[in-house]
Amino acid sequence: MSIGKKTALVLGASGLVGSELVKILIQQNNYEKIHLLVRRPFESHDSTCEVHVIDFERLHNYPELFQVTDVFCCLGTTIKMAKSKEAFRIVDYEFPVEAAKLGSVSGIEKFLIITAMGANSKSMIFYNQVKGQVEDTLGKLNIPSVHIFRPSLLLGERIEFRIGEKIAEKASTFLNVLMVGPLRPYKAIEARNVAAAMAAVADSSKRGEYIYPSHEIERIAKENN
Repeated sequence: MSIGKKTALVLGASGLVGSELVKILIQQNNYEKIHLLVRRPFESHDSTCEVHVIDFERLHNYPELFQVTDVFCCLGTTIKMAKSKEAFRIVDYEFPVEAAKLGSVSGIEKFLIITAMGANSKSMIFYNQVKGQVEDTLGKLNIPSVHIFRPSLLLGERIEFRIGEKIAEKASTFLNVLMVGPLRPYKAIEARNVAAAMAAVADSSKRGEYIYPSHEIERIAKENN
């Protein structure tokens, strides 16, 4: 553990979970500096935060930004938005892995990432397969503490409109009441609860690799509200 307050780096700080995470990290006041990596200009009025508009395809050009204590990876897209499987893989596999490698070289203490329920490198579903491959790769890197969050359907206001997810959100309002017992892990979850769980876990001293399914993320969030 570094002397004094910790420092953090958030990739995808303007996204659904990332924006909620930044708010919580500021409120916690556990970090001396929070670096926000985004693709487009993003306003932050807190002196703790420093915004960096970068080209994620050239992450390797910014090794100095990874000289922090904790890295939070909130990157993610859909195949429809990315336009192709290849483009999707760049965002959901190559960017997070490159960030983890840069963090490992810089000596970070924690890497926290959002993947997805059903993540499995051997899955027949391409989306789940890519998410699983990210998890497998992270486990091979020299990072003292890796925390993987596997949320179900994320609820919240997105900057970009995703018609499929919007319909699913509406349906989840009715379905969530049925998600009990063995169905509980499939219950839709608020993005702010994922962010709250990430912030809570980052404040712990656990070492090793941990995976949090959606219902566990919900529990951690509620315990730390």
